[in-house]
Amino acid sequence: MIHAALAWGGAVIIGVSLGLLGSGGSILTVPVLVYLFGQDEKLAIAGSLAVVGIIAGIGALAALRRRQFDARVWLSLGLPGLGGAALGAWASHFVSGPVQLATFALIMLAAGAAMLRRPVDPTPAAPSAPDRAALALPMLLAIGAILGVITGFVGVGGGFLIVPALVLAARLSPRLATGTSLGVIALNSAVGFAAHYRDLSMNGLQLDWMTLGAIAAVGVAGSVVGQRLAHRLSAAMLRRLFGIAVIVIAVAMLSDLVADLVRELRG
Repeated sequence: MIHAALAWGGAVIIGVSLGLLGSGGSILTVPVLVYLFGQDEKLAIAGSLAVVGIIAGIGALAALRRRQFDARVWLSLGLPGLGGAALGAWASHFVSGPVQLATFALIMLAAGAAMLRRPVDPTPAAPSAPDRAALALPMLLAIGAILGVITGFVGVGGGFLIVPALVLAARLSPRLATGTSLGVIALNSAVGFAAHYRDLSMNGLQLDWMTLGAIAAVGVAGSVVGQRLAHRLSAAMLRRLFGIAVIVIAVAMLSDLVADLVRELRG
């Protein structure tokens, strides 16, 4: 009973973090699937892309309706991520599940550290559209490609990097950056999932669609709650608390992986 409550509580937090911060959901999805639902690492990474893609896609549509979505910036960051996600998924074939999980945990540590840093002033003066596009586009293209690779390789949407990039490089307001970030995450997740799913099918592995669908549904509900809370709570404080939680989970994952390696070497 307690284990089930933790598992579904994790699903709620995935959605709330995406709705509230525009990031963080994918950081939790893989650990939730591996440690709380007992899934294989590679199945969990593919399943994470499906769950996060659905939640982020629905959240992006809601942001679009509220006019908190920049289509130009979304394309600038999302399109190069398509090739990057496919490349990352291809590269994942050459490493084992534990190696992917260890890489994921290291990325979690970096994400947690980034979340703990004092945020830069989120309200920079907005330059004219031509100047903004000229300054931001090369940086956005490069960031988009890198995030795509990370998404495809370990199933992380990269919102913890996307939101600061949109605020600093594209000069978007925090709310506009959050909504646009969800669109980028959804696009990268869709491409990464397609690549992983094809390979899983070829190897005779099947995703647990009932569980993934239920997690996605719970996550979508959590995302709606997160979007509503975003207007009432301090995003900076919540980001720091979330960063601490991410670091704790990452350290626990790395400790578990090291313990498994030690047992294997002794055996």
